[in-house]
Amino acid sequence: MYSAVIKRIAIRNFQRVNAGDYEAVLAGCTPDIHHRFGGHHTIGGERHDVDALRAWFQRLGRVAPDLTLTIRDIWVKGGPWNTHIIIRWDNAETLPDGSSFANHGVHIVQMKWGKVVDIDANEDSQAVAESMPIRAAHGIDEALAAPIES
Repeated sequence: MYSAVIKRIAIRNFQRVNAGDYEAVLAGCTPDIHHRFGGHHTIGGERHDVDALRAWFQRLGRVAPDLTLTIRDIWVKGGPWNTHIIIRWDNAETLPDGSSFANHGVHIVQMKWGKVVDIDANEDSQAVAESMPIRAAHGIDEALAAPIES
């Protein structure tokens, strides 16, 4: 029963990211959330608080406005005091030059007592980095900005 509830929360949060409803996702995080997104590019790096994660989500929305994450699998382990969720996903979007961009990855999320305390996003960071100059060449200057880290 508990794992089914957590799976529904994870699905809803991915839908919220797709819709750009970042504040709803952030409401489920602790103030000292740890977030890691692999790679050396504008959305890479690590954040250690909800304000930095908010800035990161806002940048994600500006840099990748057509982002569409599709969940493939979810696994839940643990109880409410320490829950680990593994989410395998695919991403498809159209880059500003009209080309297709696809990626896949795994999020490892830790929750404690109903709040997300850690998000570790693992994807093809090289593909993400290679897409940034294309985005920048089409007016998304922030695509080449330094990562938001705290």
